[in-house]
Amino acid sequence: MNRAPRAAAIGALLLAPVALSACSAGQVTQTSTQEQNFGGQMDVGPLNLRALELPYPTGGVYPSGSDARLLGAVVSTADVPDTLVGITGPDFTGVEVVDPTAAAAGAAPSAAVSLPVPADGTLFLGNGQGPAVTLVGLADDVSVGQYVDVTFSFTNSGDVTVPVPVGTATRDLPRGEAFDFHPEVETDQQGGSSAP
Repeated sequence: MNRAPRAAAIGALLLAPVALSACSAGQVTQTSTQEQNFGGQMDVGPLNLRALELPYPTGGVYPSGSDARLLGAVVSTADVPDTLVGITGPDFTGVEVVDPTAAAAGAAPSAAVSLPVPADGTLFLGNGQGPAVTLVGLADDVSVGQYVDVTFSFTNSGDVTVPVPVGTATRDLPRGEAFDFHPEVETDQQGGSSAP
């Protein structure tokens, strides 16, 4: 090999790392700006609605007309308290609220919503940490991967609509029968074959 081609080959090898590193210089990857979704979430004024979901239903589907518990939290960064005064939506007929302190005193569930959100504090919905809220009379079948639009109305912060997803199972579920990818092939009388 003479000197000219050898020099060209060495030059190309020396410049290759520089050229390859320049391909990504100054680029921002798509995943660097994506946020993981931990249930339905939305902000309205100084209130942050977080981890909103309907728990995984028995059998994987909430049938039309059934009820579903609403789980989540309303986190306030405000200096003054607020009040959740309405939970409505086109995908259900109403709500039922059970305040654990009132239930202990013998009070029945209520269709009226009046839940205080403490200043610089958190209102928990369900999970045994706060009032239990149930969406009553779902309009359609709803399963994992789907959501229900829920509008939350607050005295000070106004209204916000959140797509509340159906949660995934929190335990291992039994598997169904395995699918047979290789069905038996039957031979017809002309010597051809056909799958059943």
